[in-house]
Amino acid sequence: QIENIIDLWSGSLKTNILTELKNWKVNLVQHHQLQMKQEKEKHAAQVKQLQNEMENLKELLHTYEISISRKDEVITNLTQALDKQKERVDLMRKFTLWRIQHVKAKQEEYAIRMADRHFETALMKKMWAAWRSLNEEKWKDRVARACQLRAEDVCVQLTNDYEAKIAELTASLEQTKAEILRLHSERDQYEDTMKKAFMRGVCALNLEAMTMFQSK
Repeated sequence: QIENIIDLWSGSLKTNILTELKNWKVNLVQHHQLQMKQEKEKHAAQVKQLQNEMENLKELLHTYEISISRKDEVITNLTQALDKQKERVDLMRKFTLWRIQHVKAKQEEYAIRMADRHFETALMKKMWAAWRSLNEEKWKDRVARACQLRAEDVCVQLTNDYEAKIAELTASLEQTKAEILRLHSERDQYEDTMKKAFMRGVCALNLEAMTMFQSK
């Protein structure tokens, strides 16, 4: 009987232990599956977040590429502008050098011409002095008379020219004064007209105000 009781008890214990082990196994499997599900969800969320970050980084990279391309275009344009400006400066420098050389050449030519003219003038003066010293007694009175007549003619001509110029300027001045007087009279008439119009407007407003007050 004891043996049977022990067998029954051992069988029940075995059954309970196996049942408990099965329950533990099921719980472990369920817990593992739950953890796996949570890990998969976390992994999916992380993957999605990483994909979003990658998309944002791609957009940012695209923006940077556009910005870099624009910067390259700006740099290219600035380089071209600098090259053109450099060419323009070189051309201006060459033109300035050419102009300076041209001016120097003209100055040298002018100086040579003036030196030749001065030499010819000095030579003519010497010749004139020699000729005058020889013929001074004969030609003194004649030259003096001729110079005096020429000077008188020149003075008369200058006097006539200046008198004509003065008459022309006087006529222009009178015409200008007449125009100024006419403009002043027109301005006075315009001011009188504006004053009359303003007074008529004020009178009309006063009459309308009196009418309103009388009606009230």
